[in-house]
Amino acid sequence: MKRRLLAALAAVPLVLALFPAAAEAAPDPDLKIDSVTLNKTGVAVSGLNTAPVTVTVKGSYDTGSPDDSKTTVNVILERTGGTGMQRTLFSTNLPRLANGTWSGPLHVPSTANGTFKVTGVLTGPFFPGSGSMTDPTPYAGPSLAVTGTHQPKITASVSPKVVPFGSPFKITWAVTDAQTGKPYGSRLRVALGTDNICAEYFGPGYTDLTGTNGLLTKSYAASAADWVNCLLLPGNPASNGGLGLVVARPGVVSAAPSKTSAPVGTIVPVNGSVMGAPSACKVQLQRLYGASQWRTVGTGAIRQSGRFTLSAQPAYKGQIPYRVYFPKCGHYLAGVSRVFSIRGV
Repeated sequence: MKRRLLAALAAVPLVLALFPAAAEAAPDPDLKIDSVTLNKTGVAVSGLNTAPVTVTVKGSYDTGSPDDSKTTVNVILERTGGTGMQRTLFSTNLPRLANGTWSGPLHVPSTANGTFKVTGVLTGPFFPGSGSMTDPTPYAGPSLAVTGTHQPKITASVSPKVVPFGSPFKITWAVTDAQTGKPYGSRLRVALGTDNICAEYFGPGYTDLTGTNGLLTKSYAASAADWVNCLLLPGNPASNGGLGLVVARPGVVSAAPSKTSAPVGTIVPVNGSVMGAPSACKVQLQRLYGASQWRTVGTGAIRQSGRFTLSAQPAYKGQIPYRVYFPKCGHYLAGVSRVFSIRGV
């Protein structure tokens, strides 16, 4: 499901929470957890490698179906300390073994540098949210200390820096060793995505490759500027980190009064629009004082359509210059309409 980009997003580049969000539902009532154990209390991992940790779950899953024994689970660990890129870890799809337990690997990346703790279990197979679209079954389990070195650093450069509406653009992505500031020296497999792929990573299998210099340039259609674009580090089953951004947009404002003359003190609606429809932003009606001083005399919200209505009120007889100013908002740069006049009579 596509999520329309909110205009209130923070300034570019935007770092995404690159792990699936929990579904808005209750935990699976058929899943009961007795214990979750890890075969290690700590791991060390470097660069783009991962370190395996065996996860074992004891419990039951009973819907009355003969296929219950085939249901996998995913164990969730959440960050409790440290400063690595990853905030949540997911085990692989853990199969149910003959002894009734679920067991399998958790692949720990260097971006998990810090301390994690088991917080819950989902019925699988893994899908952003969960296989059954339920919330995790809570379980306060063991902790895992991760020492991550030579962690990847992801940066991006957009060309042009401010993307005009209706124009294609390019993004040059770079993956380097944060510890040395240099590329890793080999071609790296990454996942480039737009919109829902950035939030709903579906596991390994992506074929985008950087050069040995860690760079990858991609051309994007004009329509991609309306969405989040991202580079993810492939993992199993979730991504091992990444960077998402929203390209900068110009502030394009148009405005006109409903009347070009009105009695002094009369309210005159000023209608206009901001290209791109940044509906979480506001616009300001400004009036010229003296030869060059613009002062704000009114503020209004931009509607979902991108349109707005402000109220001008001629204060004296004669031509009064106005304009509409759009302050920088999210990834939209500041902009101003053409000057228009209302004659007070």
